[in-house]
Amino acid sequence: MRLFSCFRLKKKSSFKVSRSSWTNKGFGKQGKTLSFVRNLSRIIDKSKRRNLSQVFTFHELAVATENFNPQCLVGEGGFGKVYKGYIESIDQIVAVKQLDRNGLQGNREFFCEVLTLSLVQHSNLVKLIGYCADDLCPGKEPLDWTARIKIASGAAKGLEYLHDVADPQIIYRDFKASNILLDEDFNPKLSDLGLAKLGPTGGKEHVSTRVMGTYGYCAPEYQMTGQLTKKSDVYSFGVVFLEIISGRRVIDMSRPTEEQNLIHWAAPLFKDRSQFNAIADPLLGGKYPKKSLYQALAIAAMCIQEEADRRPLIADVVMALEYLAMPIDEKKATLTSTESIHHVESVKGGNAKDELGA
Repeated sequence: MRLFSCFRLKKKSSFKVSRSSWTNKGFGKQGKTLSFVRNLSRIIDKSKRRNLSQVFTFHELAVATENFNPQCLVGEGGFGKVYKGYIESIDQIVAVKQLDRNGLQGNREFFCEVLTLSLVQHSNLVKLIGYCADDLCPGKEPLDWTARIKIASGAAKGLEYLHDVADPQIIYRDFKASNILLDEDFNPKLSDLGLAKLGPTGGKEHVSTRVMGTYGYCAPEYQMTGQLTKKSDVYSFGVVFLEIISGRRVIDMSRPTEEQNLIHWAAPLFKDRSQFNAIADPLLGGKYPKKSLYQALAIAAMCIQEEADRRPLIADVVMALEYLAMPIDEKKATLTSTESIHHVESVKGGNAKDELGA
């Protein structure tokens, strides 16, 4: 669930916002809606009828802030980030506060602030003009299995370019779901490379750097030693891929204690094939090929292994996901072609053996 509050800025400026063609879509509803969220909505709805606040859609706030462009960022605190924007429908410069679900301050404090400001008005108090609590992007259904694999495959290709094509090579360092932007056709675009580092040079295998990134996505060896490698990005990719498959956040404090950390929750399920379906997002409604799910989980499990050396290269991940994303007919054609090649090679090998023995 995305949670935002909008505050009016008293002084108008020349700040302008152009409409962005990108929308930051989520991977579906995350977890259960907490009771105090519903209570907050009911209370604010009452104040809305008194013209104290209104409900904004996620799309409106995304347009207002250029899809939460870092250039629109005006502050950051325990609750999350604050962006400056312009909402055309009300002709108003606003400050948009976005709740960071992984931040130091909890949901209740954020909701308490929104609730309090929705009930008071004074010239020396910031005025709450509205809020947004969208579970899904407007008019969108939860992503189906094909779209999820397409997103994962495209994101992996983006990492592959940074690792293997860019010169010098680049390590992303902060690969996470919120840094993947999607267009209307679900083509992913990696964004926010502010923490990216140039890869090791001079025969070195890692880059030593201050530990930065987002909790839950950082590879264990990087967290412990500050030694950053391309395999660190592979771990982060595995976490995101598991989020895509399961529809869960990597850290979700609204869930039962044993389910709050996605990696810890999934670890025992990876060991029991009969539990694989329990990892899949319930919003998929079981509409996915079982074999495809098993293969996807195998890829994710390899990427999030504790030991960096046991993780695959991102190029291998791309190859596996490209196959996974193929339509069934293409997969059959690929298998048939591969079998034919193997048959030809075995025949050639047999002929050569006969000639050697002659």
